[in-house]
Amino acid sequence: MNLQDISIKLQAGKAKDVKILVQQAIDEGIPAQTILEEGLLSGMNVIGEKFKNNEVFVPEVLVAARAMNMGASLLKPLLAEAGVKASGKVCIGTVKGDLHDIGKNLVKMMLEGKGLEVIDLGTDVAPETFVRTAQEEDCRIICCSALLTTTMGVMGDVVKAAESAGIRERVKIMVGGAPVTDAFCSQIGADAYTPDAATAADVAVSFCS
Repeated sequence: MNLQDISIKLQAGKAKDVKILVQQAIDEGIPAQTILEEGLLSGMNVIGEKFKNNEVFVPEVLVAARAMNMGASLLKPLLAEAGVKASGKVCIGTVKGDLHDIGKNLVKMMLEGKGLEVIDLGTDVAPETFVRTAQEEDCRIICCSALLTTTMGVMGDVVKAAESAGIRERVKIMVGGAPVTDAFCSQIGADAYTPDAATAADVAVSFCS
């Protein structure tokens, strides 16, 4: 079968079709890694690019991601059996005092769409929670989101907490959200700011490679 079909159905957000096609590919003996990369991730890459260029919007990304997750759930046990490791592990959350999660969820989907493993800490996350998770789970990256100017400062606390814990050398800290800028990122000593979810995923991949 043509794995491109999986990619096309995924881009259209047809979760049931994706699930059927993924199962079909598995039954045909196509390696899980190949199905993941050439079917699911290639479809999510297209959605990521289109989202970056304003050709699709949040609802389309959400349905595509749902389709990807349905297909990926069939592949997970097979990938584990084959000993396939995600290309890196990331923890993500909206900082303490901030309950916004749409942007965070989009970034999470884009990261998963690039084959990274994501630990979602939710919203209102304290700096020490980010750092403890990164330590316990051996994360390469901490992603912090904020939508309020009043909570942006907490991102600086995350950087300081990572320094105090002695993990700053090996963990990259990425920041994003409406009020956040490149200048602010430099000011607090974080590693990267990106203006949108798709770019965030590209940067995360480059940090993990």
